[in-house]
Amino acid sequence: MKEWDYENDQWLNLPGHLKHLPLFTRSFDLVSIFFKYLWALVLKIVFTFYIRIQIVGGDWKSLFQKHPKLLIMSNHSSHIDAVAIAASIPVHYWSHLYLTAAKDYWFSNPIFTFFSKHCLGAIPIDRKKNPKEAISLCTTLLNNLDPIWMLLFPEGSRSVDGTLQKLKAGVSIFSTTTNTPILFLYLEGANKLMAKKQILPKSGVVKIHIGKVIPPSNIEEIQKQYTQWVSKIQPDSVGESSMDGSH
Repeated sequence: MKEWDYENDQWLNLPGHLKHLPLFTRSFDLVSIFFKYLWALVLKIVFTFYIRIQIVGGDWKSLFQKHPKLLIMSNHSSHIDAVAIAASIPVHYWSHLYLTAAKDYWFSNPIFTFFSKHCLGAIPIDRKKNPKEAISLCTTLLNNLDPIWMLLFPEGSRSVDGTLQKLKAGVSIFSTTTNTPILFLYLEGANKLMAKKQILPKSGVVKIHIGKVIPPSNIEEIQKQYTQWVSKIQPDSVGESSMDGSH
């Protein structure tokens, strides 16, 4: 990791919702470590006895050995998407795992903020007021941390019916500006267990399809390759809008 000047006012005056992120904190955070492992135990119980995860097409250990720096992109149709992916990844990799999360939801109150910071290692994305902050945060982390896995949902918001939506350009910007390869994931069945506006998930199975790793690419190429791959897994999830490789 590069040396960082933590005494600079630019970092000392950061808002609290950023100070849990590496490079933006000056202390070893035992609180985050404790709650991450507590959260891992909760996920282990939930995703063993209530919701079952099936991983198809690969394994995390091999991926981490080959690609310690990686953007992980997935479809987004349920609030359990991120936690299901996290639950499938061995906990000893979590210290390198960060996920982008909507600031207006995951940092909307003290309870959610605490959970997002200490359990998820979430990067707050201000989708409405300050989108440039998200680009700066993500590119800074990707440029200065190695290893790092960054999870993002490039559709931007959850799909109402599970149909794949058009991808936003962020995943392309992050990959090309930091020379970070991209891993394709597809979650099958998550929206059936916890659809949009549903408060609690149902019991059932979530399949996590692990796809190929592609080099940094423009958004049109990412859209094309991802849509083609998803269409082979679940053809009815690919709508006309997701076939267009535009922003």
